[in-house]
Amino acid sequence: MAALDVLRGRAARLQPTWQIEPVGERCLIVRLGQQAGPETSRVVHAVAAALMSRLPAGVTDVVPAFTSVAVHFQPLAYARGRGLPSAQLARRIDRVLAGGVAPLCEGGREIEIPACYGGEFGPDLEDVARQCSLTPDEVIALHAGRALTLYAFFFSPGNPFAGPLDARLQVPRRPTPRTRVEAGSVAIANGISSIYQTASPGGWNVIARTPWNLFDVRRMPPTRLQLGDRIRFRPVTPDEYHDLLEHRA
Repeated sequence: MAALDVLRGRAARLQPTWQIEPVGERCLIVRLGQQAGPETSRVVHAVAAALMSRLPAGVTDVVPAFTSVAVHFQPLAYARGRGLPSAQLARRIDRVLAGGVAPLCEGGREIEIPACYGGEFGPDLEDVARQCSLTPDEVIALHAGRALTLYAFFFSPGNPFAGPLDARLQVPRRPTPRTRVEAGSVAIANGISSIYQTASPGGWNVIARTPWNLFDVRRMPPTRLQLGDRIRFRPVTPDEYHDLLEHRA
């Protein structure tokens, strides 16, 4: 499925191709593509912004993900006798998207994130190198050598997921998840890189750890990063890691 066609000209608008599916009685999923990527992410965020600004009061939340947008709603806000609330909302979404959506401003921030690779900070670095037929230094160079677009926050509050990774770093999730992955761990799987914001179980390949705290409920917004940001990892030594280590609430 094509993620979008861009109409050329002064009034260019994104023309997404979409499918709407109910998820339970209080949520619709608007599917906008089949594979995560910068262009699909661009359309997802534009659609989310359009829906947030134009949907009725019965909608309680609009949540962008990798290739879709979740629209949460209260069924009691919709009139009886006009079909299921989900069907009424789906028709409204169809009308909003049929005219195209305004693209969001380009030029998200580029942010350099320090990361200490390998050893206790990246216990899966050597295994990733083996799977990719690379040396650990080559894995580091490829991972840190390009800016990644922040697609979504997912899994736990403030957990960023960004890509695409260099094609040479294509590895699946670990066959056996860990019961504990340390906060700040930088991990990769399926062409995407993520940063664990809290210590938690996890099944991604941990190759590094950042000393930065990217989520703090005392800040507004609590996320240090924003959707659409371009992030680039900067390798640091263990001593530099400890010098840069930030407190986590």
